[in-house]
Amino acid sequence: MSHALSVVELADKIRQKSLSAVEVTASFLARIERLDPALGCFYRLDRDGALAQARAVDAKVAAGEDPGSLGGVPVGLKDLFVTEGVETTAGSKILAGWIPPYDGTVVARLKAAGAILIGKLSMDEFAMGSSNENSAYGPVRNPWDLSRVPGGSSGGSAAAVAAGLCTASLGTDTGGSIRQPASLTGTTGIKPTYGRVSRYGVVAFASSLDQVGPFGRSAEDCAVVLEAIAGHDPRDATSLPAPVPRYRDDCGPGSGGAKGLRIGIPAEYFDKTAPHIVGPVDAAIDALVAAGAVRVPVQLPHTDYGIAAYYIVATAEASSNLARYDGVRYGLRVDGDNLGDMYARTRAAGFGPEAKRRIMLGTYALRSGYYDAYYLKAQKVRTLIKQDFARAFASCDVIATPTSPSTAFKLGEKSADPLGMYLSDVFTIPCNLAGLPGISVPCGFVEGLPVGLQLLGPPLGESMLFRVAGEYQRLTDWHQKRPPEVTS
Repeated sequence: MSHALSVVELADKIRQKSLSAVEVTASFLARIERLDPALGCFYRLDRDGALAQARAVDAKVAAGEDPGSLGGVPVGLKDLFVTEGVETTAGSKILAGWIPPYDGTVVARLKAAGAILIGKLSMDEFAMGSSNENSAYGPVRNPWDLSRVPGGSSGGSAAAVAAGLCTASLGTDTGGSIRQPASLTGTTGIKPTYGRVSRYGVVAFASSLDQVGPFGRSAEDCAVVLEAIAGHDPRDATSLPAPVPRYRDDCGPGSGGAKGLRIGIPAEYFDKTAPHIVGPVDAAIDALVAAGAVRVPVQLPHTDYGIAAYYIVATAEASSNLARYDGVRYGLRVDGDNLGDMYARTRAAGFGPEAKRRIMLGTYALRSGYYDAYYLKAQKVRTLIKQDFARAFASCDVIATPTSPSTAFKLGEKSADPLGMYLSDVFTIPCNLAGLPGISVPCGFVEGLPVGLQLLGPPLGESMLFRVAGEYQRLTDWHQKRPPEVTS
């Protein structure tokens, strides 16, 4: 039952020789082969590479050496993390068959920490989506209900942890793509402060918004993984030169718990939310108040403009980033009579509908004569949202909100309604626009489907988020709930 153990428990058992990394890895590979056909979490497994990494961990343990903080822990990677020798497609056809010749920074740091990188996880194409239905290779299904989505774009990463197919995983969060799927699958996921984790070797969507973060069963799981991957990287110009705290200690009872904690409650996030979602979130805040926290009303008046600003900034940056996939410099090559013909046919064959939609929107927003009206105005709104948060954090330590306005919706339910799909991220997007850290933790169920509590912190406030999330998970057991076994 190694799949039921936490990151810390599994690493300790391997270090103490009560489990071997090879046995653990083999058991996870077998579990994936048995359960994943019904879920669709993994694009590809790296069996040989994972078992080789496991043998190296066991050799270190046998020699009395430290195998690393993640020694022997199976970790899944969203398929946009550049991994040496392992096909990396970003959920697209245009990168099918690309085998990177190097490891991105977070991949290298996971390997250095002894993690077993077990395979590549499904995602919305180029991280564009809120349901994980936009992959070129098919959708992912939610382990709690196979007729429903796991959220996106990191739905494969979230669903794999929820189903016990890996102990932890990595995703990326551009507008909520870690926190929203964490909420919909009953897992814990954190988006760190922008620049806290290197983006070198991560296929880009929107460079000023993208940030890497982990999924786990608990805040402590996420804390241990974040410790391993965070820190300055000279190869990423946006990487912050700030020391990395021992985040796992922030999750423990010695961190201060909820006593005296000021929890900001923004009416803008609650007034328009369905009562069945607000109920579990209110109950979670009540549990922290009972443990010594206090509610503090805060105002985030520009929240309603977040979606509009985000979809200008994000699509404009996507248009620029994805221009390189033209079949000449990068991407699937399609034969043609001339270079122009090859370019057009490659773009048509290589990108899916959502990627095309966002590229066109971004290109339009950046056109001469439209830049000031759209992109520049969106950046001004972004500044106002950032200022809203700065004022709010002057009177509170964390801000608590629902993570998602709904539980997991049915597969195909919003496919024909792009605007309705975009609104799935209404509570997560402002955090990205402001560059702040945010975490989603399970806080209850509605009709058998998980609900998430979102906690937002000031810049580099991950320690405070882990303190609050860790205390909440000591007070409750929602994060320990498991979905029913999935059978193929």
